[in-house]
Amino acid sequence: MENTKDLTEHSSQSKRKRRDSFGMFDGYDSCSEDTSSSSSSEESEEEVAPLPSSLPIIKNNGQVYTYPDGKSGMATCEMCGMVGVRDAFYSKTKRFCSVSCSRSYSSNSKKASILARLQGKPPTKKAKVLQKQPLVAKLAAYAQYQATLQNQAKTKAAVSMEGFSWGNYINSNSFIAAPVTCFKHAPMGTCWGDISENVRVEVPNTDCSLPTKVFWIAGIIKLAGYNALLRYEGFENDSGLDFWCNICGSDIHPVGWCAASGKPLVPPRTIQHKYTNWKAFLVKRLTGAKTLPPDFSQKVSESMQYPFKPCMRVEVVDKRHLCRTRVAVVESVIGGRLRLVYEESEDRTDDFWCHMHSPLIHHIGWSRSIGHRFKRSDITKKQDGHFDTPPHLFAKVKEVDQSGEWFKEGMKLEAIDPLNLSTICVATIRKVLADGFLMIGIDGSEAADGSDWFCYHATSPSIFPVGFCEINMIELTPPRGYTKLPFKWFDYLRETGSIAAPVKLFNKDVPNHGFRVGMKLEAVDLMEPRLICVATVTRIIHRLLRIHFDGWEEEYDQWVDCESPDLYPVGWCQLTGYQLQPPASQSSRESQSASSKQKKKAKSQQYKGHKKMTTLQLKEELLDGEDYTFLQGASDQESNGSANFYIKQEP
Repeated sequence: MENTKDLTEHSSQSKRKRRDSFGMFDGYDSCSEDTSSSSSSEESEEEVAPLPSSLPIIKNNGQVYTYPDGKSGMATCEMCGMVGVRDAFYSKTKRFCSVSCSRSYSSNSKKASILARLQGKPPTKKAKVLQKQPLVAKLAAYAQYQATLQNQAKTKAAVSMEGFSWGNYINSNSFIAAPVTCFKHAPMGTCWGDISENVRVEVPNTDCSLPTKVFWIAGIIKLAGYNALLRYEGFENDSGLDFWCNICGSDIHPVGWCAASGKPLVPPRTIQHKYTNWKAFLVKRLTGAKTLPPDFSQKVSESMQYPFKPCMRVEVVDKRHLCRTRVAVVESVIGGRLRLVYEESEDRTDDFWCHMHSPLIHHIGWSRSIGHRFKRSDITKKQDGHFDTPPHLFAKVKEVDQSGEWFKEGMKLEAIDPLNLSTICVATIRKVLADGFLMIGIDGSEAADGSDWFCYHATSPSIFPVGFCEINMIELTPPRGYTKLPFKWFDYLRETGSIAAPVKLFNKDVPNHGFRVGMKLEAVDLMEPRLICVATVTRIIHRLLRIHFDGWEEEYDQWVDCESPDLYPVGWCQLTGYQLQPPASQSSRESQSASSKQKKKAKSQQYKGHKKMTTLQLKEELLDGEDYTFLQGASDQESNGSANFYIKQEP
């Protein structure tokens, strides 16, 4: 059995130095590799701090340590790297396993502690430890993490995208991806922390001839959403073996994980000859470095748990008549995206895709409560196993006061056309519902029966006051058939005898969203919401983003809110196992362009907007013209950007 390393303690209590947020140590003063001693009988006489009675206690060969009960959280000592139950750790912050480690943390013994952490060695005999675990005990204590990682691995299978690689795409074009923190609804969106370039991780060593799986330490060279370009420690400026991986993948671990899990750290074969003392090399390289938080994998797993389950019933927009809702049943959940099957669909093929936070889905009874049109189901009795989704699971809308000055029927405004998301159009409030909801129609293209009216909340980021487009240099689409061009709101209001909705009634909040023009991301094609495509932010107007689908013409662009749940970081599809649509090739675009020209008709209830197709579908006919898909905005605010990019006006 390996000899343990003594941790040198200062006689005086030096002031604790600031520790970075990733569990590695800075401020080393010295490193002694020769002060080793064998375990002795003194260890059995050490004073052991009392353990919480709620935790199981296991005694083995005179050693006392706790075993996780599956409910208590885990912690890693920031001094010695010991893994154990969080509740049994020292101090309120639970950063150290003992008083000794807490004091030694700020002393000159930190370099020795990194060696202990890398080698999986327990604290010295001088420490009053709560857990003196041999390797087997450490593995047992880490069992719940291992189980979590195994579960994640099942849901993180990479998807074949016909040769498309985000890494190659970004490297070859020097693109920049939107950071994960821009997407609050995505996994880790609210707890990404300070993960950035130069953070160190433990990853599988693929440059090795050993028959077993071994690991080595790598540093992040570049971040693109969830994806990171990594370089093995020791390669310096040599990028020959750099590789891209998903930082939330099950094979990416914080430094110290191998020691705690009993996994070997083996340097890559290409550089094995460079150093004779790899241990000293790692200590030097890791001094002051950062790594992932010890519970990073656990946080990833928790952020990928979704409350919606198959067989839940919801009310969702009717894709054939967007003025009403229908009952649908959750068929599957992928990364928070729901495949909903309309309840009356006997063959389960009449479906609709949206995110669980989409404003297009509601609890059963929502339509009746606000006065929205609803298509009654021919099914009078719930099918076995189906149950109503609890109302609290749905996205909450901002409360509004309708008692004072409020929207009225006939008022004019500007709105994103849900049937042609690249345009902002002249629109009219057709009906005022309860709880701040409005029924809106696009001027000049409404059906006589109002079947193409659509519902927006008063705080929706998809409706704007009169003059918004002119002020922000966006081309406003006038009513179809309107001949007095260029369109002037003053003239139009006078001609129609209408008034503009008061500006103060619109939501003007602008979040600090973090998006910049040119950033890459993965975005839902809202005209075909089962598709998620490689996309780029081409323009920013306050909180409104212009999303361009790479490889497609500008006529397929879409206006989307910065907080829309239909935008995702680079690598989201790989993380969740969803199929990503790569940029369209030129031949694909030409084929689709020819099809759409043949199919294009005047907008009516059959209008589908500009619709893209997957690579596999390009040789097939377009889907039946009766199916719609609609805008799925999310919230409300704004933030100015540049770029002279205008919407082409439809003839």
